[in-house]
Amino acid sequence: MMDKQKNKNTLSRRQVLGGTAAAVGSVAATPYASALESNPANLPPNVPEWTPYLGVGVDATPYGMPSEHESHVIRRNVEWLTASTESSVNFTPLQDLDGIVTPNGLCFERHHGGVPEVVPADYRLMINGLVDRELIFTIDDLKRFPQANRFHFLECAANGGMEWRGAQLNGCQYTFGMVHNVQYSGVRLSDICREIGVKPTAKWVLAEGGDSAGMNRSVPIEKILDDCMIAYSMNGEALRPEQGYPARLVVPGWEGNMWVKWIRRLEFGDAPYMAREETSKYTDLMESGKARMFTWVMDTKSVVTSPCPEKPMMAKGQNLLKGLAWSGRGKITRVDVSLDGGVNWKTAQLHGPVLSKSLTRFTMPFEWNGEEMKVQSRAMDETGYVQPTIQALQKERGVNSIYHNNSIATWLVKSNGEVENVRLG
Repeated sequence: MMDKQKNKNTLSRRQVLGGTAAAVGSVAATPYASALESNPANLPPNVPEWTPYLGVGVDATPYGMPSEHESHVIRRNVEWLTASTESSVNFTPLQDLDGIVTPNGLCFERHHGGVPEVVPADYRLMINGLVDRELIFTIDDLKRFPQANRFHFLECAANGGMEWRGAQLNGCQYTFGMVHNVQYSGVRLSDICREIGVKPTAKWVLAEGGDSAGMNRSVPIEKILDDCMIAYSMNGEALRPEQGYPARLVVPGWEGNMWVKWIRRLEFGDAPYMAREETSKYTDLMESGKARMFTWVMDTKSVVTSPCPEKPMMAKGQNLLKGLAWSGRGKITRVDVSLDGGVNWKTAQLHGPVLSKSLTRFTMPFEWNGEEMKVQSRAMDETGYVQPTIQALQKERGVNSIYHNNSIATWLVKSNGEVENVRLG
């Protein structure tokens, strides 16, 4: 049974690479099977089979669960990406979601040493270094500070990293799914800093996690004092273990690797700490052989979530294009959509709330007559930054990067409705 479920929830290298017809079929068709196989006995004017009988009571599921008919809406991983799941990633099913809020159970995971089992009564946040008062906080201590509640996206810097040289992962979930968007509740680090007193010589903060990897990153003091948080809740409930329970760092608009989970220590210093994750990792290799460091901001990005490889075109005529856009620089102000590979563009509708450093939903009605389409989206943020083409990024950085690929993607809609991830130019 477990083997069957494992095979259902993961893809082989052959299935996700190359954009083959087999990949399109395996990824795109599965979610639609149950929707298409209706039972005529349950259709009007007949009384459907579920109507004459009492349903289950209020205590059937003490923690509510989705319908069994939504069982395909899950996080998925790609086994061959990493040697083990303890230092790996799974992906949010963006194509199956509406609005801007990611349900807690669908938020992508990225771990460097697996998920620790933190006992909240034993949890402590230690603060040391260039401060007036070195203090240790319990989780209850943190909850006594004034509470901040903010919507923010969290995106792994490697989201789309497989696509630098060409279209690889044939799916919206696998290409763009290392991002989620939730409401975080917690304490502003600026409030904690007022409590401890930060010395004028403090310019950087080392954030250290309580996982087996000892995950740590250097954060400039300006960012700490601007909008960083220690979060203990997401979407109204306690953080999930895989999202850093009982507390994590929130660094709005910056790469997810800096959002240290299971946060156990903040050390204030006068220089960056040159941790592994900001030297040998999470740097951008340039064509010259040199690497960019401290490329924190997640640039403006967007993706069409329907149609996409998992959401093929099911009917001719009136259809609704859906997508998501986000920017680590602030608010999204505009999203343009092209159905012909960037030759012509039409402005999509943005759906509120449009928040800073948060996912923004966009839609656009369109007619499909069965002809091929090359679907793209291009976002702009409030700073005037426009989402670039992959060719523009490659001209600047070469093709050896992994991180910070925010280029325009292309979905090829075939005449039979199947959708494939392709590279133009």
